[in-house]
Amino acid sequence: MSSDAPSTAAAHTAHCGIVLHPAGHTRSPAMHRAAYAALGLDADYTVYDVPPERLAATLDDLRTRGIVQLAVSIPHKRAMLELVDEVEPVAREIGAINTVTRVGDRLVGANTDWLGALRALERETRLEGRRAVVLGAGGTARAVVYGLVRRGAETHVLNRTPERAERLAQDLGARSAAGLEALAGLRPEILVQTTSVGLEEDRSPVPAEALPEGLVVLDAVYAPERTRLIADAEARGATTIGGKWMLVHQAVEQLRIWTRRLDPPPDEDAFEAVETVMARAFDEAGRDVAHRRHAAHRPREGADR
Repeated sequence: MSSDAPSTAAAHTAHCGIVLHPAGHTRSPAMHRAAYAALGLDADYTVYDVPPERLAATLDDLRTRGIVQLAVSIPHKRAMLELVDEVEPVAREIGAINTVTRVGDRLVGANTDWLGALRALERETRLEGRRAVVLGAGGTARAVVYGLVRRGAETHVLNRTPERAERLAQDLGARSAAGLEALAGLRPEILVQTTSVGLEEDRSPVPAEALPEGLVVLDAVYAPERTRLIADAEARGATTIGGKWMLVHQAVEQLRIWTRRLDPPPDEDAFEAVETVMARAFDEAGRDVAHRRHAAHRPREGADR
């Protein structure tokens, strides 16, 4: 297990973090640390880069070390179901966990991805009665499908492996499932991209010509902030929503799950500013990444040019 944990922390500091693999792209530490500061919470946030075969052992270790809350990202959202002590009903129905919170001596799994996706989409459009397509069949896709179906959207699932899409659709009540090539024929009004395609690369999971005009597109990938899919959709007149907003909204809900158990909980007026604080921290973290990459590629003084 590798982490970016500080060497020491006060005994009363609440230990939080995120488990994922690989860990290079996450902006969650900056967002959560900014929120802790805004709410006056004594907490730290550590990144745990854990391959799948080490997940169970890592969770046991974090339990022993007193972890308070753990965000769960790719590729661990499904596997975590079998490792926690309790799974909240919504997370059980979705079939994926993105949040583990200590309640007494038990670790309880929850899912806030579905709320993050819905709130990001509802910034731009209504969902009831709209035809929506979700790309992907992993843990994030399951959360998005769950939310869309419950908001009354006509929901279709497309995946590179159609059999996985079919299982997801059957589990969560989507209208249909197929391979990615079915997108053009469906002519959706809403498209949500949940695969890792486009993460730190200039690729889209679907061809630009398959995107209908007037589409609302949410790409859960946030690095780069303007993915190839987002660029292609904008070129065809779509309304686009970057992965930033899904990440921010789900993170706010994670924080609520933990802090509502504190005595006393944070003041609600202060909490109302957390979304803005997290969004600003997301942007600042992105600028820091860009600066470091620029510096890494800048010729050193005296080097050949």
